[in-house]
Amino acid sequence: MFLSGVGILVNVVFACIMLRLGLPFYLDTMGTIAVSAAVGLFPGILTAVASNAIMALIHANFIYFGFINAIIAILTTWFVRNNLHKKISKVIVFVLIIAFATGIISSSISWFLLEGAQAAKNSEAVLMLSSSIGIPMFWAYFIFTIFVEIFDKGLAVALAWLILKILPDEVKKQFEQGDWKQRPLNSDDLSKLKEWGKGLNHSLQKRATAMLILTSVLLVVVTGWSGVRLYFSKYKETLTVDAYNSLRLLSEMVNKDDLKHTVINTNTDSKYKETEALIKKIIDSFESVEAIRLVKFGEKEGRVIFEVEPQESLNGENDAVFEYDDEIIEYIPNLLKGENINPIEHGTITDWKRSVFYPITDEDGEFICYAIADVSVTYMADYMQNFTLRFFLIFLGFFILVLSNNMWFTNICMSYPIRSMAKCVDDFTHLGYEQEQLDENVKTIRSLEIKTNDELEKLYDSICNMTLNISEQIRDLRKLSEATLKMQDGLIITMADMVEKRDSDTGEHIQKTALYVKIIVEGLKKKGYYAEKITPKFMSDVVRSAPLHDIGKINIPDGILNKPGKLTPEEFEIMKTHTTAGKNIMENAISTVKGENYLKEARNMAAYHHERWDGKGYPEGLHGQVIPLSARIMAVADVFDALTSPRVYKPAFSLEKSISIITEESGRQFDPKCVEVFLEAISDVKMVLNKFSS
Repeated sequence: MFLSGVGILVNVVFACIMLRLGLPFYLDTMGTIAVSAAVGLFPGILTAVASNAIMALIHANFIYFGFINAIIAILTTWFVRNNLHKKISKVIVFVLIIAFATGIISSSISWFLLEGAQAAKNSEAVLMLSSSIGIPMFWAYFIFTIFVEIFDKGLAVALAWLILKILPDEVKKQFEQGDWKQRPLNSDDLSKLKEWGKGLNHSLQKRATAMLILTSVLLVVVTGWSGVRLYFSKYKETLTVDAYNSLRLLSEMVNKDDLKHTVINTNTDSKYKETEALIKKIIDSFESVEAIRLVKFGEKEGRVIFEVEPQESLNGENDAVFEYDDEIIEYIPNLLKGENINPIEHGTITDWKRSVFYPITDEDGEFICYAIADVSVTYMADYMQNFTLRFFLIFLGFFILVLSNNMWFTNICMSYPIRSMAKCVDDFTHLGYEQEQLDENVKTIRSLEIKTNDELEKLYDSICNMTLNISEQIRDLRKLSEATLKMQDGLIITMADMVEKRDSDTGEHIQKTALYVKIIVEGLKKKGYYAEKITPKFMSDVVRSAPLHDIGKINIPDGILNKPGKLTPEEFEIMKTHTTAGKNIMENAISTVKGENYLKEARNMAAYHHERWDGKGYPEGLHGQVIPLSARIMAVADVFDALTSPRVYKPAFSLEKSISIITEESGRQFDPKCVEVFLEAISDVKMVLNKFSS
């Protein structure tokens, strides 16, 4: 607002100086261009329109050019915002464009609406240009105006360019940030908001702008049309009263006997001269009356017995018979009786008239003829056309100002804050619920710093508090979940440890198999195998449930579980039941603690880790991918640990022999993809072996 005031002062001062010096240019856009370039659209338009409104107090015609300066402000803002002002060649092109545009518009307005034609005749430069080139005065005035505009706008643009050069970046940044009702948005922020809002069918800014335009246009049309109609109606009423008064005066002064006997029949008659002088005197007394005639109406035709117009009487004769037009036929019965009728309008668009009828009677009240006075409405139509055009030019400048103010207010106080909040909330709900992401989103929302001092700021504060509360609640839930998981892991390890202590040969079997399972499942994830199945939750469930794969051995007698020699067929059948026993134990746990989502992979591994890829395993003889993935992973980990670990019935195999056996059984006992990723991570496998062998 401060810069707008300075710009207005600059425009008015320079315009007054130029008027005082009598120069053909005014330099009244210097402030407009400078403010538009330094600050932006609305301050520039405000400077333009306000400057012309103030100058109209000194010279009335300035008010009609406010919209031109507003358009210059719009073009300047666009030019600077697109960084086109950094090249001199583009600055010159810009000057020529606005000079030609303003020259064409202003010269047309001046010539056709104001006193441009008279000014051209009084201008030595225009007269010299017209005579030297041999062109009409209008084109000379047109060319002269464009050259003046080039000089005028060139100086204004040069001043604005100089201001932008010497103005410190910090000062320009302060001016640009002065209007924001939130943390100022840079071009990248605005681009992101624009991209985010592409899915909107109707933006708040477009709706507000459309509503303003519709309301303004409707208001102007209704009030303007109503005002014109009322004024036009009042004007015609005034003309009609003048016509009635002129005819009443004529009725009182004319010789009725002469009219009754129709003695006035030639323009050489002395009585004709007297009557003609009388009527001309009456017409001169009433400026709005153009012609008066005396008419007698018959059944089929009428006869003009006397007529006086500003120029001459009807063809030099006073007796003229005429046929009735459509406008008058319906009134013939009333005219034959000598009754009063309403005025009749007739003619063409360029010569529209209103005819007023007045019956003339003698002293006995006997009807003689009609006196008819014509008043022209064409002048009023021309005046209203000129008035409407002037009103439109004035309205256009202020309309651009109001529209830009609405766009500025909607953007700064409503659209940008609401869109910024909506985008942050949308990001909050779509970018995941990782704690770091939640905390970052809370910081982003709070960094908007919306300060509109209205309901919008209250909404912003509520959203900030809501997102902070959600983040803290999820943080508390995550802590509770972590504590619960630790408790569950402890229970799993405890249950697995109970089995381990009964089996004298397993040693650290559950720890190593869990690490092998982790190596395999991460390898499958990395290779993209079974991508639809291997989710982060699946990986977590499999690794954490791996220690329970032999939970069913708790039902196997110690004599069989720790037998140093080979099991008999009967004993082996009993040993195989640890899979079904483990399945039953896990299913009971699932139904009891409602933890199916967590324990189902523990159930699958306990039940099916002895199934084979070729379908020759137990307890159900499943094959291929029918076997749950978690069980196929556990099968590789379980057998490898059994091969590399000592048992009561065998010594530990070497790493090379164990790998050889696993490789040979790929596609027979084991899932080939599980074997592939396990062997590719052999370095990690060695680290596990070394860890537990020390």
